[in-house]
Amino acid sequence: MFANYLIGLREGLEASLVVCILVAYLVKTDNRAALRPIWLGVGIAVGISLAFGAGLQFGTQQLTFEAQELIGGSLSIVAVGLVTWMVFWMRRTARHLKTELHGRLDAALDTGTGALVATAFLAVGREGIETSLFVWRSVDSADDGWRPLAGALLGLVTAVAMGWLFYRGALRINLAKFFTWTGGMLVVVAAGVLAYGFHDLQEARFLPGLADKAFDISATIPPDSWYGTLLKGIFNFQPDPTLVQVTVWALYLIPTLVVFLSPVGFPASVGAVGASEQKASDEQAAQGESAGRGGRGGDGAGRDGERVRDGARGAGDRPGGDRG
Repeated sequence: MFANYLIGLREGLEASLVVCILVAYLVKTDNRAALRPIWLGVGIAVGISLAFGAGLQFGTQQLTFEAQELIGGSLSIVAVGLVTWMVFWMRRTARHLKTELHGRLDAALDTGTGALVATAFLAVGREGIETSLFVWRSVDSADDGWRPLAGALLGLVTAVAMGWLFYRGALRINLAKFFTWTGGMLVVVAAGVLAYGFHDLQEARFLPGLADKAFDISATIPPDSWYGTLLKGIFNFQPDPTLVQVTVWALYLIPTLVVFLSPVGFPASVGAVGASEQKASDEQAAQGESAGRGGRGGDGAGRDGERVRDGARGAGDRPGGDRG
């Protein structure tokens, strides 16, 4: 349930922030007439996402067991790929999302109503499709399907409430850090979904090795116990995984977490910005000391350097709400 709450919260908050940014920009620029196409695009995206989830749930019930497992395993891999791309994308763009959306909205305003509908639909529909796919995989693999569904719905409700509070200016958090921490947790969840997806492919007889168990601790952690159910619900934990499952889990989780949490390759991340500012500050200080030995001209250069550094800090220390 917690894993699906996290999915609903993460994806829903992204969509809520996008809608809030679009609506706030239109209101501030006195383009209220364009709000109707925006809400129309949001409504279409929500409807298609719900229809997609319903099609996954009911469209596979008439298939054979092997066909269901083959489709389920394949879509698990697709879901993990989408979620992985999403967390890396938001990790890079969280600080500049508002600027990017404003540019797209300006272009849509120049083009017309259809472009406004498409802008809102694409911005919200992506998160909706990802949520439907990921939640369906969790519901399909759970013995009690209402719990993961309830968790996802609670996450979505929380995200909508947070989006409204952001719009009203009543809530401000560091979005870059928020998406970094939730992204790291989602990578762990995705690793379990990926391993379970490969198990489905083995049950569909698409992959071999179903009988080759890596270990079996069912006696220690019974699947029907409360803690076994909790581990399965959050991490898709299985007490008797196959060698293929364990190998896939480790090959995905370890390098993905290392790359995701590393500041290398993320110049817009908090760690990278802080390091670059510190380096620039050290260089400016060294130049100021060198120039200061030459007299009053050095003092002027030092003051200019301080103003440059103060401006850089001001640009990097905007409130969390402005980073969205």
